[in-house]
Amino acid sequence: MASRVRPGMCLALPVDYAGVSMAMTAPLIQNGAGDLHLVCVPTGGLQVDQLIGAGLVGLVETSAVSLGEAGGAPRFNAAVKSGSIRLRDATCPAIHAGLMAAQKGSPFMPMRGLIGTDVLRHRQDWRVIDNPFATEGDPVVLIPAIHPDIAIFHAPMADRSGNVWIGRRRELAAMAYASSQTLVTVERIVEQNLLADETTAAGTLPALYVTEVAQAPRGAWPYGLWGEYPTDTAELMRYASAARSAEGFADYMAGQAKVQA
Repeated sequence: MASRVRPGMCLALPVDYAGVSMAMTAPLIQNGAGDLHLVCVPTGGLQVDQLIGAGLVGLVETSAVSLGEAGGAPRFNAAVKSGSIRLRDATCPAIHAGLMAAQKGSPFMPMRGLIGTDVLRHRQDWRVIDNPFATEGDPVVLIPAIHPDIAIFHAPMADRSGNVWIGRRRELAAMAYASSQTLVTVERIVEQNLLADETTAAGTLPALYVTEVAQAPRGAWPYGLWGEYPTDTAELMRYASAARSAEGFADYMAGQAKVQA
């Protein structure tokens, strides 16, 4: 699946609690497609940090990048300080608004909450207009649609037809609706049709929006996956400590490659 990613593509990646496909990280690095534009939905973490550390990222669009309880994202922080990546600062609602605009086939989505914030001054692609339905000045911000080339995430299960169960993680659906392709790793493949079962249908992403599925048990590790296993905070902290230097990052990733082999 990683071979579908080409240089310069825009990838939508989910927040740490929503099903990060860490199983795809090493294949993406091995694939070697660089100058990627990462859209974090709405924040980024370990996967984003590792792709940056591997030198594959040109632009990050996000409202934050961190390792949660393990602290800051070391390779992201170093890249921002050195200027080796471009940062497109956003807010969580703005990221979701851009994806929603793409989902609805609209060129933009209006928002009010950004008026008066500093982040607005640094986003030349956002526009402030007067509400055309107001009798007096009533500014709103227009967020342009975000059209990722590929959405990548991990979920508990998919069926043989390619339907994927995402439960309450509706941000995963938004990513898939807005993207040209959707690549999903899952814990398991089930025989029953997830859309035919009333208990799973409402939380299922139809195969229409899924390009490819691969089985990858514990594919979110060291992140947790809802209803499956908890986050391995100790491993995240081990990474955070190692990746403070480029050499430590390289040693950590080499060690992970040996374990996976």
